[in-house]
Amino acid sequence: MTARPHIVVLGGGFGGLEATFYLRYRLGDRVALTLVSNRDYFLFKPNTIYVPFGEDPEDFKVPLSGAVKRKNIEFIQHTATSIDPHGRKVQLTGREIGYDYLVVATGADMRPGEIPGLAEHAVTVWTPAEMLRLGQAFQKLVEDARAGASRKLLFLIPPNNRCSGPLYEMCLMSDTWLRRHGVRDRIDITWTTYEDSFIQAFGPRLDTVVAGEFEERGIHGFKGFVATAIEAGVARYQNGQAREFDVLAAFPPYIAEQNYGALESDDRGFIKVDPDSRRVSGQSAIFAVGDAADFPIKQAFLALLQGDAAGEHIAAEITGVRPKLKFEPMSMCVMEELNRATFAQVPLSYTGDPMKPVQVAGDHPEDYRVGVSPLWRLGKKVLGIYAPWRFGRGEPFHAGFAWEAMDLGLKVMSKLMAS
Repeated sequence: MTARPHIVVLGGGFGGLEATFYLRYRLGDRVALTLVSNRDYFLFKPNTIYVPFGEDPEDFKVPLSGAVKRKNIEFIQHTATSIDPHGRKVQLTGREIGYDYLVVATGADMRPGEIPGLAEHAVTVWTPAEMLRLGQAFQKLVEDARAGASRKLLFLIPPNNRCSGPLYEMCLMSDTWLRRHGVRDRIDITWTTYEDSFIQAFGPRLDTVVAGEFEERGIHGFKGFVATAIEAGVARYQNGQAREFDVLAAFPPYIAEQNYGALESDDRGFIKVDPDSRRVSGQSAIFAVGDAADFPIKQAFLALLQGDAAGEHIAAEITGVRPKLKFEPMSMCVMEELNRATFAQVPLSYTGDPMKPVQVAGDHPEDYRVGVSPLWRLGKKVLGIYAPWRFGRGEPFHAGFAWEAMDLGLKVMSKLMAS
């Protein structure tokens, strides 16, 4: 290790930026920090759910130039193509850099081709461009309905999707949005998922809440529907059922965005790590966080916690002290519905079952909280301001007085409006 350790972080999403800024927060100038990303901005992806309903995706981009300059972080806009753990080097497109510690946070990608016909016949939601396409499809539904036609809108979650929440949001939002346009009675909305319960990983309370929302809104919800093929206007399922559609919105199966052959990974390319520290299996100086790592659920809040854990364990090794924290999976999300929102705080634990790898942790039942209220929309708006503001300043999400105030506000709201 060099006298001033050099830490390289690959990826400019939630996990990568949280790890980078947490390390600077904990260690100051004791380390040299390099951030490598294929784009020069941070995309606040949770709020891209508003794009199909008229928001500009440019509004959710935060330039990284000010943050890295403020915190004396070297920024390299490149793509990492390979990692040499023995030589402690990363190969980029066009150059090579060395490291003392490496954090891999290059995220996930989608593979719609796993379901025959999905790429050709569905609007898959992942990138801002695809969200804009979905918005165009929604506008066409409104135009057709106003012309007197009846239409079918189908939402679909296939196997190997690792974060179904955003599509649930857009399904519920579409109901509110179509009602505001006065055409909901001409649009049949159907939801199908391979899951045994709605938002399966987050336990029975979310299933009950979503089922109630679907019933109240007249949305036809089907569980245990495993999509096998998509044809023009028809989705087919393993149970022999079929569902017709005019517009199909789907969240495809997940894979790792980049597969690093030198690092142990699962069959989808997600890097295997020690659960507590996020240290890569078999490696002493490499950590993996966020969607690139093998935690079964891919979600922003969980990525932040992983970034904190990796940063803390690196900082502890450099300073020669015991780590102050570890990764304790606690999902927190606010699901938008346009007229109200659903808050969920869900402590999670590993099951060892590859079919259902996580479950609601039973050792702290008081931490499992769910609530529905129009006021939770305010909570989502505040989070949508807070996170970009913190990252825009080069500060970690979970640190300092700002986070203490935010955390206190969330705790008060959850006690008053969730149970």
